[in-house]
Amino acid sequence: MKFKLFVPVLILLAASCQIVPQSMEDVASAPIVRFGDDVLQDALLIKFNAPLPEEGLIGLEASQGVSLERVLPSTPGKEALEAQFGLDRWYEAHITDGTDVGSMAVRMSRLPSVALVEYETIATKCSDGAVYPASNPATRASDAPFNDPYLSDQWHYKNNGVTTVCKTAVAGADVNVYDVWKTLCTGDPDIVVAVCDEGVKYNHPDLAANMWVNTAEVAGNGIDDDGNGYVDDIYGYNFVDNNPSITWTKNGDSGHGTHCAGTIAAVNNNGIGVCGIAGGSGKKDGCRIMSCQISSGDRFANSAVTAKAIKYAADNGASIISCSFGNSVRFTTDNEYMKQNSIEIDAVHYFEASKNNSVLNGNIAVFASGNENKDFASYPGAYCDIISVSAFGPDFLPTYYTNYGPGCNISAPGGEAYHAINRWETMVLSTIPSEVPGNGFDGEFQKTGLDYGFMQGTSMACPHVAGVVALGLSYAKKLGKTF
Repeated sequence: MKFKLFVPVLILLAASCQIVPQSMEDVASAPIVRFGDDVLQDALLIKFNAPLPEEGLIGLEASQGVSLERVLPSTPGKEALEAQFGLDRWYEAHITDGTDVGSMAVRMSRLPSVALVEYETIATKCSDGAVYPASNPATRASDAPFNDPYLSDQWHYKNNGVTTVCKTAVAGADVNVYDVWKTLCTGDPDIVVAVCDEGVKYNHPDLAANMWVNTAEVAGNGIDDDGNGYVDDIYGYNFVDNNPSITWTKNGDSGHGTHCAGTIAAVNNNGIGVCGIAGGSGKKDGCRIMSCQISSGDRFANSAVTAKAIKYAADNGASIISCSFGNSVRFTTDNEYMKQNSIEIDAVHYFEASKNNSVLNGNIAVFASGNENKDFASYPGAYCDIISVSAFGPDFLPTYYTNYGPGCNISAPGGEAYHAINRWETMVLSTIPSEVPGNGFDGEFQKTGLDYGFMQGTSMACPHVAGVVALGLSYAKKLGKTF
């Protein structure tokens, strides 16, 4: 079943980013997929026609000069769904005999048991990574529903058209969430949003109470207590470094994942910091954040890693994935994307077909549209059954960086620094790790020393929609609705 959920809290339509494949090599010989130059040189992704028995795996490794490893761990009870979307047939082939990656692709593609050979590409963030520390909070507005001191600075939740912040500010250029909080719903802990991004600072004072916690796992004992294929995964997992230690302080980290998480579900009405769209009312009733880390310092995920993160979210209870990343290669159609990044779309389809709450017979994927100022959305977000989010500023116009047009489904506040009269108040304000240095457009680094800061990008628009979807599902659950 295909569906898109539209919640009347957000308004407008918009955009995303894309990527154009290069020619495939030796097309006549087999199903090889290559797109772009930014590919791993020592490994390939192989999709077989059928799952490999152990003896077949060993024989292939010995005869082909590779070490084969199943990409996506199997989850007990999910075997039928894994097989339905072919997740049990994906293997990573690590080259062991010194053959160059192109020649190995041709060699593997000629095997009758092989359905597809994919080069591994690297994803990219949909943000410039610049973060600016928050100044002292504004005076609390008289109509503010919660006591969080920075809430009045979050114009993206309620924009009154205040021209002292932005000369061209337009009232209503926001997600209009105040009345929803006051009269309808503030969140629900059964609704989990997986943030596929930099690591989320799970002990952040404004996030800790709304973090998803894997209660079936015993922290630090080195055992996969719940049998989900991952050891010591308490708040999620670090897929890019392949260990349970979620990080946010490495050289190259910007606080991007923590910032996105705060927009979705920073704890509301706790007397500190900012609010999250689905952050609850201060009574432990906010939606939960799961950290699926696919970026670590200056390292970003390849397609196998993003697929692992998305499958993990599906298998461990997430109802929504918030994905503020795009592909480093451009596609022009859904068919091209499906053919040339099959492992990623197989994982997305698997996620969408999983059922992790009482409201929906399936899950929802939300992606950023991209920041290239192109008149089409980027993939994966541009794909037909994924929600792709473009960005507007406090003037209710598309931002200078946002992608727009075909493939885009909805627009949300992404912020735009160049509108600011003082500092960066026209960007999006959210949680950041205090350990991350601020990096402005002037290239100067400064230690923020604060847990809150401003960023901009379709990366920031994406979690607004993920938060609204979480809030919508929470309200539907409250009403006893199912879809």
